[in-house]
Amino acid sequence: MPFVDSHCHLNFPELAENITDVLAQMRHNDVVSALCVSVNLADFPQVLVLAEQNPNIYASVGVHPDYEGVEEPDVARLLELSRHPKVVAIGETGLDYFRLKGDLEWQRTRFRNHIRAARECGKPLIIHTREAAADTLRIMAEEGAAEAGGVMHCFTETWEVAEAALAMGFYISFSGIVTFKSAKQIKDVAQRVPLERILIETDAPYLAPVPHRGKLNQPSYVKHVAEEIASLRGISIDEVGQRTTENFMRLFRLRAV
Repeated sequence: MPFVDSHCHLNFPELAENITDVLAQMRHNDVVSALCVSVNLADFPQVLVLAEQNPNIYASVGVHPDYEGVEEPDVARLLELSRHPKVVAIGETGLDYFRLKGDLEWQRTRFRNHIRAARECGKPLIIHTREAAADTLRIMAEEGAAEAGGVMHCFTETWEVAEAALAMGFYISFSGIVTFKSAKQIKDVAQRVPLERILIETDAPYLAPVPHRGKLNQPSYVKHVAEEIASLRGISIDEVGQRTTENFMRLFRLRAV
């Protein structure tokens, strides 16, 4: 049964230096595709090269909210870079009030620009939110994010936040965190989100799932996320793999590779 890693960072040095082995491990574990997600414009060319060189790797373009003092992506720049056929999404974007403090209006402005670009180019958003759920949902509503659609990546919020995102047409993506014993709130959400709106991801090289917790993460480990969701919902891992792969292809408007 095929699996897809809907969010990873293959260009980060920890994975890029062993990319041949990382891709081989994906094949060995039936992970048929992965989305390599951009976090800043300076490193975007690395993301794009990986996507160009590998038919089963796709790219996004965007600047993560944790990156302060980097090239700021205005709408025109995002639109320009999004025209590449291997770029299937805008992001990673959103708000993060955990890592950075103080006046974060620049984060909110950056987030709005990503939503506007996504609406204009017709590609979905990859949204990161941490300790900022209320503002994230408010800006999504104000900027018409529902028109673009997208995914709430590495979801760690409450069911009420998930419901609000689902109402705007967004998918909910679960990472290795859902395998952690302490993640009761996330496990609850994973049981309640409609199966046709779930994605699975690694966020590699971070957040390795049990039984690899604390180690370097990689896309081949996304099967463990699928296993946990299957267990929580009382269905087979094959069904989770099939449905999440179909969801990925539908959201990012792709054909099976």
